Amino acid sequence: MHKAFASQADLEVKKVTFTRLSANAYAYTAEGDPNTGVIIGDDAVMVIDTQATPLMAQDVIRRIRSVTDLPIKYVVLSHYHAVRVLGATAYKPQHIISSRDTYDLIVERGEADKASEIGRFPRLFQAVESVPPGMTWPTLTFTGSMSIWLGKLEVQLLQLGRGHTKGDSIAWLPEQKIMFSGDLVEFDATPYAGDAYFQDWPKTLDRLAALEPRALVPGRGAALITPAAVAQGLASTRGFIADVWSSVKAGVAAGKDLNAVYKETFAKLQPKYGHWVIFNHCMPFDVTRCYDEATQYADPRIWTAQRDIEMWAALES
Repeated sequence: MHKAFASQADLEVKKVTFTRLSANAYAYTAEGDPNTGVIIGDDAVMVIDTQATPLMAQDVIRRIRSVTDLPIKYVVLSHYHAVRVLGATAYKPQHIISSRDTYDLIVERGEADKASEIGRFPRLFQAVESVPPGMTWPTLTFTGSMSIWLGKLEVQLLQLGRGHTKGDSIAWLPEQKIMFSGDLVEFDATPYAGDAYFQDWPKTLDRLAALEPRALVPGRGAALITPAAVAQGLASTRGFIADVWSSVKAGVAAGKDLNAVYKETFAKLQPKYGHWVIFNHCMPFDVTRCYDEATQYADPRIWTAQRDIEMWAALES
């Protein structure tokens, strides 16, 4: 019997907050659970990241309907992870949009990732049986950048570099300087980095910072509604990624195996980051991917449900 994932013991229902950032932008947040962004234009609504199941998406829709009756025409996937995309059908959008890199990741590993995520964190997949069979497929893809016009309101979808995954994209309101970062930025929540590019991620965050957002909706954690809070969110995410890379790189240089590097890195980072949401859950995945990148795997390996169990048992036994 393998030791259960730390997240399987996380059963506490989180308090949802629907925060108005401007006349057009809202943040749906839930105390460290995955966030959803909402942009209301002149003639349509855009949703950024969908929640994990159609049932869970219904709560987002209910809150949207409390402020507008405009049609939800667009759903944007900031990246491919199941917890972000499987609620898409609830919105009945005209288009589901992602970067081409995200589309390619769905083709390559969507089924495996779906199974592994549901097994790791069942609370985040309420009524998982409501998810239609198969994958959530984008109907529009872009490379680099794309503008969607909601009437006179421009929403820019931007790929600014690899980080959380190779397909990461953000939604950006240039006139209002409001950013929806997906999991490139977290706030008081541990970044999941099992599919990450550790050496690229800090540089990508620098490009986000260069846009000088005045407000930012992170992938997890409270909406950041002042430039100072945005700077703090960017800095803390960057610091965590840099600290994991530094510790793992030093262990690899010393010839230590993954188990030893994991234990050392956990001990080093726990005092600084251990209070963050899902720290215990993320660290084995984060260190394993970082160790891979520092040794022989430039690109993330596919996580299957079986690989998850074997890794967890090896590092947490």
